[in-house]
Amino acid sequence: MAEPRSDVPAGVGPRLKALRLARGATLAELAELTGLTPSTLSRLENGRLRPTLEQLLPLARTHGVTLDELVDAPPTGDPRVHMPPVHRYGLTFIPLTRRAGGIQAFKVIHPPAGADLTPSPRGHEGYEWFYVMSGHVRLVVGDRDLRLGPGEAAEFDTRLPHWIGNTADKPAELLMLFGAQGERAHLSVSTP
Repeated sequence: MAEPRSDVPAGVGPRLKALRLARGATLAELAELTGLTPSTLSRLENGRLRPTLEQLLPLARTHGVTLDELVDAPPTGDPRVHMPPVHRYGLTFIPLTRRAGGIQAFKVIHPPAGADLTPSPRGHEGYEWFYVMSGHVRLVVGDRDLRLGPGEAAEFDTRLPHWIGNTADKPAELLMLFGAQGERAHLSVSTP
């Protein structure tokens, strides 16, 4: 087995692999989306191939990240939000705002549906809003059981027991807004 190349910027391969796995995508699925071969993607992820701009651009676009994030470029002071993803309860939360307090925006990636889709609704203080960017989710809130797809949105008082789960075999991506109570409930390590 060949050793990783020493001229490949450190961390690009592991970041590419982590982004692919967070999407729940195989090399073949990512190859379809990017136009790169599964072999090329594997060599990039393992550091055996020096990435070119022509390879990084479709990868960044597909994963919804910037080139700076892929190559771990130093901060430049630009106003774009560059916050690391948070992984909790099998979900990936990508912060889209960086100021403390107030309403926070997150891109939330639900992995493909597993075998057990049994809802476990829970309530907490706060109010939530979400918009389905891709995929399909099931929302159980109070006594309502709804299915939402791309372009649909929902908002509700989170004191009502609620649960959101993916219903398909592909990842679902949501844009979510919630306040401090929702942030604590969803992102706190100590939350059950």
